[in-house]
Amino acid sequence: MHTVLRRPIVTEKMTALQDKGQYAFEVRIDANKIEIARAVEQKFSVTVLQVRTVRSKGKSKSQLTRRGRFSGRTSAWKKAIVRLKEGDKIEFFQNV
Repeated sequence: MHTVLRRPIVTEKMTALQDKGQYAFEVRIDANKIEIARAVEQKFSVTVLQVRTVRSKGKSKSQLTRRGRFSGRTSAWKKAIVRLKEGDKIEFFQNV
């Protein structure tokens, strides 16, 4: 079975949400909210109260070079914002 969680999203905006007990993860595009909640609870031993998801479409990109124009597309991805029970925390950088 493939893992539901791909990586944590650590940005300035998401770090500000961590004070409120909310954490963001990049997840598999076909994962639902129940699977996401179970994966976070199992991996980090916390209690999940709420899961919100956002799907981002891939963007078209083009680049002009000496050999001509190259065009491509970035992948679509899904973000999950997880709210934890009061007092629960997730430490992404434990050894730092």
